Amino acid sequence: MDVHLIDGTYELFRHFYAVPSARDANGLEIGAVRGVVGSVLGLINRGATHIGVATDHVIESFRNRMWPGYKTGAGIDPTLLGQFGLLEESLTALGVTVWAMVEEEADDALAAAARIAAEDPEVRRVLICTPDKDLAQSVRGIRVVQWHRRGNKIVDEDGVIARFGVGPASIPDYLALVGDAADGYPGLPGWGAKSAAAVLAKFKHIEAIPDDPAEWRVNAANAGGLARTLSRDRELALRFRELATLRADLPLFESIDALRWNGPSPDFAPFAERFDSAVTSEDKRPR
Repeated sequence: MDVHLIDGTYELFRHFYAVPSARDANGLEIGAVRGVVGSVLGLINRGATHIGVATDHVIESFRNRMWPGYKTGAGIDPTLLGQFGLLEESLTALGVTVWAMVEEEADDALAAAARIAAEDPEVRRVLICTPDKDLAQSVRGIRVVQWHRRGNKIVDEDGVIARFGVGPASIPDYLALVGDAADGYPGLPGWGAKSAAAVLAKFKHIEAIPDDPAEWRVNAANAGGLARTLSRDRELALRFRELATLRADLPLFESIDALRWNGPSPDFAPFAERFDSAVTSEDKRPR
């Protein structure tokens, strides 16, 4: 069977800005949640049998203690933040496994779930449903892949290499060098996508990169400057790599049966009624 692992945080953000506003009988905005639940139901109706959804129940995580500039919930529309709880509750009532992350992040849960699922010989393929570049580190051959549902694009290990110039195992090192603006860490000065890819394609990991650029023998512009920066800031780069490395060792579940969808519980009926009766308004689309 195929296992579908969904980034609930990404989906909630995407639907919040992509679908019209919808308010329930109490005037609460529920349009994004209704969109995500409908999307999950669409997967089920097309044959998905084993599903897990990860959310950032709390936007901050242990990584905020590691780096003061790491992403927070600041600036996120309160109307969007207010829908996380409803998403988790409605999907649970639908009978879908939900990991509402507090200390770790949704990405960590997806990485851990992908690892556990891939160990089961009955699993044909694990589809991590998110375009998030962090999850590229979890891709394994053609067995564990990313599925960009919006463009219906499957990214396997060859696809990761084509996009970043390095394999999945080097993605945390790559992100540490070039930085990740979305997550709030800057990378090292002067290191861009091309230079990081060229160097890591040969050395794989930051600690293996020699201080002497003469030993690099790669096609990287300003190798001397890059080497000086790395020599000076190697410890910082290793901290950024720790930020970028997903916690795939989380014990989320023991058996793949935990992800089997067996239909909605009776608790889902009130959610379905609430979604169906919500008033949609193009004029009130959240911004």
